[in-house]
Amino acid sequence: MRGNYSMSQFSHLDDAGRLQMVDVSAKPVTQRRARAQGEVRASAETIDQIRNNRLAKGNVLEAARLAGIMAAKNTGQWIPLCHPLPVSHVQVEFTVNDEGVEIEATTLAEGKTGVEMEALVAVSAAALTVYDMCKAIDRNMEIGNIRLMEKSGGRSGHFVRSE
Repeated sequence: MRGNYSMSQFSHLDDAGRLQMVDVSAKPVTQRRARAQGEVRASAETIDQIRNNRLAKGNVLEAARLAGIMAAKNTGQWIPLCHPLPVSHVQVEFTVNDEGVEIEATTLAEGKTGVEMEALVAVSAAALTVYDMCKAIDRNMEIGNIRLMEKSGGRSGHFVRSE
């Protein structure tokens, strides 16, 4: 026992405490949707260059959008024990404000397990790409506040983050 939980209550641990992939074979296929957010805080100069597409490396937000989409499609390679899913749609959007770049990713799939990790990985990869493309002018950028905002589908039903 760890705390008030037995090993079998953690879905990725068996009764002996060994890691295992969760068996979803008996679960029904349902439409799954998840939305995640995160941010990259940056200097005023960096924000200006992103907003006006003046960075030497190219269009930061389009490179970050592509990175987010590609990462969501490959989440099973990023996260140990995460089921690889045939993602049917990934959308990555950006809002540039006075503090930096806000990122939101939405993922959709029909499957036996949720797409929360795909949305979170999309946000993470997009944020890392913004950092990578802007680091030559701003090494003080901060990536943070990555969180699940909403998910639907499956046995646990609809979740909406309460802020």
